[in-house]
Amino acid sequence: MPLKVYKPTSPGRRGMTGSTFEEITKKEPEKSLLKPLKRKAGRSNQGRITVRHRGGGAKRMYRIIDFKRDKLGIPGEVAAIEYDPNRSARIALVHYTDGEKRYILAPIGLKVGDNIITGSNAEIKAGNAMPLRAMPTGTAIHNIELHRGKGGQLVRSAGASAQLMAKEGSYALVRMPSGEIRRIHIECFATIGQVGNVDHRHIKLGKAGRKRHLGWRPTVRGSAMTPRDHPHGGGEGRSPIGLPGPKTPWGKPALGYRTRRNKVTGSMIVKRRK
Repeated sequence: MPLKVYKPTSPGRRGMTGSTFEEITKKEPEKSLLKPLKRKAGRSNQGRITVRHRGGGAKRMYRIIDFKRDKLGIPGEVAAIEYDPNRSARIALVHYTDGEKRYILAPIGLKVGDNIITGSNAEIKAGNAMPLRAMPTGTAIHNIELHRGKGGQLVRSAGASAQLMAKEGSYALVRMPSGEIRRIHIECFATIGQVGNVDHRHIKLGKAGRKRHLGWRPTVRGSAMTPRDHPHGGGEGRSPIGLPGPKTPWGKPALGYRTRRNKVTGSMIVKRRK
């Protein structure tokens, strides 16, 4: 998917790039697969801001994506490739032979008219889903389950892919896009191929307004604040950070400080990304 470069008709347009959307075959989404998306503006169920700098942005409807891929043995045909405002990847509308319609993440190479299927005996082809035990080692995969039947949770963004490295007893070794190697149960499902829209990472927004349309509000530098608001604040003129290294607004080290405490999944990591 190539990118289009805008002419510098204004300072905001200079250097701006965007998607050509040439792979999109259908403009209007499937109404039966839509539901309202209530925005939280970064707030938790207690009303407290847990993700800063969120709010505003364009109104969206949520597309219901089939991350579980649980239609075992029922073939489906790709009817359309569509844009999804809620994710970086493109989505594919699949019409199954039993009459049901579902959205899936669109991998590279999946086109309108292609047939896909889920099952242990499926062909090793982009878009097909199967358990890790049925895949040959070295296969590029995405939309990987962590718990059987829960649906894909890993490797779902544009251009991402993991690699099945080996199988050891009840677990498979999978190399994640970050370089981390982790154990995943061999009965967990994954989808063959690399997620499409690879050039998404090269898009340059060009102006602050495009970031606001995506729902991101401005970020204020800590050095521009007062000492009571941020550890970097205060001082006459432009002052260095001081202290032993940069800090978060709450006084924790900002670079290289480990905060991961998940003992349950931590034991599954064979090689860390760092």
